[in-house]
Amino acid sequence: MRVVIQRVSKASVTINGNVKSEIDKGLLVLLGIEEEDSQLDIEWLSGKISRLRIFGDENETMNSSVKDIKGDVIVVSQFTLHANTKKGNRPSFIKAAKPEIAVPLYEEFIVQLEKDLSKKIQTGEFGAMMQVELINDGPVTIIIDSKRRE
Repeated sequence: MRVVIQRVSKASVTINGNVKSEIDKGLLVLLGIEEEDSQLDIEWLSGKISRLRIFGDENETMNSSVKDIKGDVIVVSQFTLHANTKKGNRPSFIKAAKPEIAVPLYEEFIVQLEKDLSKKIQTGEFGAMMQVELINDGPVTIIIDSKRRE
């Protein structure tokens, strides 16, 4: 699993002109799923995201997690995070999991993150054309890959 995490002061997901999800201070998580991802990837990545200290404390030092600040989270499935651009100019998405594998893993990831944060997680809609709006706070953007554990 690969994620792009953005610390936001606001974010929303709109589908067909209707706002599906909207948050204030928190995280926008773009999630890419590979065929070989498993429950271990879900647990490790969810734990990492929930404990990631990228919010300012009383001294404005990055010492607080989204859980510490009681922030909200939107998770949006994004297969394009596994684009391979090595050959030519048209990306290949062969490493991205097919929907029959990706959808259950996406749903399990949401459940795990809700458990780790003890709150409801906002989402996009798997496979839908979405407009994602955000105000990146900082800007702070972090990329994490569960296979590299970086």
